[in-house]
Amino acid sequence: MLPDVLLGKLAALAVLSPAVAFAALGAYLLLLRTPSERVVSGVVLSSLSLSFVASAVVWGSSVVAPYAFIPVELGPWFEVSGYSFDVVLLVDRLSSTMMVLVSLIAILAGRFSVAYLHREAGFARFFLLLALFSTGMLALVSAGSVDLLFAGWELVGATSVLLVAFFHERAAPARAALRVYVTYRLCDVGLLVGAVLMHELAGSAHFSEAFGGSAWPGHAAALGSSGATAIALCLFLAAMGKSAQFPVGSWLPRAMEGPTPSSALFYGAISIHAGVYLMLRAAPLLERSPVASAVVACVGALTAVYGTMVGRAQADVKSALAHATMSQVGLMFLEIGLGCYRLALVHLCAHACLRCLQMLRAPSALRDAQEIRAAHAGAPLPALGIAARVLPARLVRRAYWLALDRFHLEALQQRLVAAPLMRLGQLVDGFERRWVAALSGLPERAGDERAAGDGAPRVSDIPPPDTKRVRS
Repeated sequence: MLPDVLLGKLAALAVLSPAVAFAALGAYLLLLRTPSERVVSGVVLSSLSLSFVASAVVWGSSVVAPYAFIPVELGPWFEVSGYSFDVVLLVDRLSSTMMVLVSLIAILAGRFSVAYLHREAGFARFFLLLALFSTGMLALVSAGSVDLLFAGWELVGATSVLLVAFFHERAAPARAALRVYVTYRLCDVGLLVGAVLMHELAGSAHFSEAFGGSAWPGHAAALGSSGATAIALCLFLAAMGKSAQFPVGSWLPRAMEGPTPSSALFYGAISIHAGVYLMLRAAPLLERSPVASAVVACVGALTAVYGTMVGRAQADVKSALAHATMSQVGLMFLEIGLGCYRLALVHLCAHACLRCLQMLRAPSALRDAQEIRAAHAGAPLPALGIAARVLPARLVRRAYWLALDRFHLEALQQRLVAAPLMRLGQLVDGFERRWVAALSGLPERAGDERAAGDGAPRVSDIPPPDTKRVRS
């Protein structure tokens, strides 16, 4: 068992090494010129390798320790009006395991990207985002307070959106990134409200004080049942958005518009499990609140059924893998709701490694299918399911049709969520225009005139081009 001070320094090194690589490369790109692909990939992969070594040492020391639960205070980030944002890391078996997993998967995806994105216009941009994502995810899983966890959470969300829109010259990735961004923004309200409630009800944002100082998963939090339920449900709302749970998980297949390495890293192995980690960290709250545990289990079970049925009706490999990931993450939430926290952690690690491999192998899926058919030497492939043999044919056809249309979930979201929000935005915009007009004494302008600005020509005011001059 290493001394606590040394463990804290190693944990800080694991988090800060990709951040230093991001800052150095970003400054070089901004002030000078783009370095070679070998330099860019070498700097980022070297920092991730250093992070992996430090995380492995921390993990080994945490496994050896009988009761590993070490808060590491690195000092305040800023202080305003009596409030101090303390940078606190937490070294225990949960955080150290996730640190090893994050750094290892990031190295694998980065090494794969060296050849996959060779001579791609956004090669340096991808590796910069990879370093920033690794920093945010390592800060998230090693955070000792909900404040630092929120900062890492937002970094992960921002890099996710930017990598979904990596091929921004096409319209589909931009629309998919917008869908991911809106879902994240709506669900992250739960994490923000949960952090505020933790400050108010628990009196501290530090996990060691709010949840107790026992080793993970620990005992029930020293909070009332109603307070623990409120905080747990708020955190679970954020976890639903990040982990694509029913009914807000329709963004996950669209996120596959990004490069294959980012799909493997974000939505196959790491980012999709951030919500699972959040609920594992909040295990003391779930122990205090049977209502929140029941909600987590029910949503997880419903997501597992939905993802399995829809995934079996998909025609492309990435959509099928996306819904398979959704169903497995739903099973993890079911395990958490039932109190099987260690089982959920083992499930998380195994699923992350498997899904990362499958995502990286996705471009070769056609060749794999041909090899499987060739191995059967022309014989018909065995049936994989028993539903068609057990259930009535009419019910099977109806279920297949619903799964193919994803149970009309996106149409319902458009009608019940998107349309009311757009109408609310239009009402707020109209009220703002009338309010500004009343304060300024100017007549109310229409939306297109406001967009054009004072004195700027409108589209209708631009004369048509001189066709004779164009022909000449």
